[in-house]
Order: sequence, then structure tokens, then C-alpha cells
Amino acid sequence: MPMDPVGRFLAALDPHHREAVSGTPREEQERLAAAWERELEADTELDSLDELSPSAAEAEAARRVLDRENG
Repeated sequence: MPMDPVGRFLAALDPHHREAVSGTPREEQERLAAAWERELEADTELDSLDELSPSAAEAEAARRVLDRENG
């Protein structure tokens, strides 16, 4: 499992979005990964989901970040 935030964020994405985000500049990937980490830390619903399935919580947070970006 990747240890850096960008690698963890990319791993949480579905394959289609992972490919799209991987094609963006590293700075953009870092910005999205930081937003993803904030989402994981701030959302109490994700805390409950994280207890049941950490990977599902990470995937949901990644989906939310991309949804906000695509507006």
C-alpha cells in the first residue's frame, strides 16, 4: 500500500478517475490528496464507515473531493 498521500489518494480512486488524476500535474495531485485527507479527518460519517471498512471510507472521501472539483 502506498504511504505518501498522493499514492494513497490515487489508490482510493476508481480506475477511471485514477487514470484521469494520474495524468494531471503533480501539484494538482498533491492539492487533491490534501483535500482528500481533510475530508477524511473532518467528516464524522466517514469515521463510522472507517471503523467498518477503511478502504470504503477512503473511496467515499475521494469521490466527494472529485465531485466538488467537477462541481
